[in-house]
Amino acid sequence: MKADPSRQWRLLDLAAIDTRVAQLAHRRANLPQAREHDEIAARFSALDDELVRAMTARDDVQREVNRSEAAVQQVRDRAARNQSRLDAGQGSAKELQAMQHELGSLARRQAELEDEQLEVMERAEGLDADVARLEGEHETMRGQVEQAVAARDAALAEIATEEDDLGRRRANVAGGVGEDLLALYEKIRAQTGIGAAELVQRRCGGCRLEIMGADLRRIAQAPDDEVVRCEECRRILVRTAESGL
Repeated sequence: MKADPSRQWRLLDLAAIDTRVAQLAHRRANLPQAREHDEIAARFSALDDELVRAMTARDDVQREVNRSEAAVQQVRDRAARNQSRLDAGQGSAKELQAMQHELGSLARRQAELEDEQLEVMERAEGLDADVARLEGEHETMRGQVEQAVAARDAALAEIATEEDDLGRRRANVAGGVGEDLLALYEKIRAQTGIGAAELVQRRCGGCRLEIMGADLRRIAQAPDDEVVRCEECRRILVRTAESGL
């Protein structure tokens, strides 16, 4: 293939742009800010689940507290009615004696229920404390997640801005390469990642191997407009004043 040296030299600019684009893609795929966000988001999700479980447990115990209070109040009300009837002397002697006996039973039952109520209330207080602690941690971590999102998005925006600039520069450079040479460059780039490299001091800038013997003589003797390639990596070799030929 023949191509004016000025067109070949543009391949070096194109290769530099493509190398930078690849670096940006690697940076995006391994962005520290994204990794930090994912880690914080995972912890936040776990904390959110823990908070939901704690709130559910607290609500369950609160229902136990309500049932316990209702049971205690029911016994108190019955005891109060019996005591009122006893004080008024309502009923026969046998009925009054039965009510007196029931008052004793109600007092014991009330004591038992109040003990149970106290135990449930203590559990409720503990769960209230757990929920309050987790809500505080949840709010703090929410702020951390928001900061991580902002840092990640800022880094991604910076990458996107540079990619847009490189895209414009690449289009301008590629326009001066020519369709035939550009097609060859793109084919090689698809296979090797780098389509062209500078020949510097008899060393290929792509595979970094020194070119010697017959290959070096072939390249040195080739016309300036001849497109030459490295025999090792098959990349287009762009000759410059630094080639050492």
